[in-house]
Amino acid sequence: MTTWFTADLHFSHANIIKYANRPFSSVEEMDRILIDNFNNKVSQEDTTYIVGDFCFSDVTRGQNYLNRLNGVKYLIEGNHDKTAVKLEGWAGISKLAEIRVDGQSITLCHYAMRVWNKSHFGAWHLYGHSHGSLPDDKNSLSFDVGVDCHNYAPINMRDIRSIMNKKTWKPIDHHGV
Repeated sequence: MTTWFTADLHFSHANIIKYANRPFSSVEEMDRILIDNFNNKVSQEDTTYIVGDFCFSDVTRGQNYLNRLNGVKYLIEGNHDKTAVKLEGWAGISKLAEIRVDGQSITLCHYAMRVWNKSHFGAWHLYGHSHGSLPDDKNSLSFDVGVDCHNYAPINMRDIRSIMNKKTWKPIDHHGV
């Protein structure tokens, strides 16, 4: 079983192609590729945390998207998830989650934070929302897991750990000083 993370799928959101400069000719193409990319990586036994902005559609279409994705799926609510929170089949829904994966503490929030619980003890922060527009901070254990940053697919825990191992945490507030 593998743990995956992703954000900002924006299923059925035609304008996101323009807003985020996505390389798709239509929303139908985008949705098909996002689903294919997801299912080519995530197995039915895997767990995926979707860190906000799942879909921009009605409940019927949103439910169709969720049903077509492999694995166990958790939703961390984003600003475009009014429909997504109504869908059946999520393993859990929250606005913010503090989880542990393979011994690593992780705070999940749709929005990037500068500090989070236990950040001064090595906890990570995974976020979306910015569609890759925020520069990565090598001195912060935070990371954008949005599809726009990862070839329109989820990223797994092993690859995130490899990225985080190259970062160093430097305190920006009174913790760790």
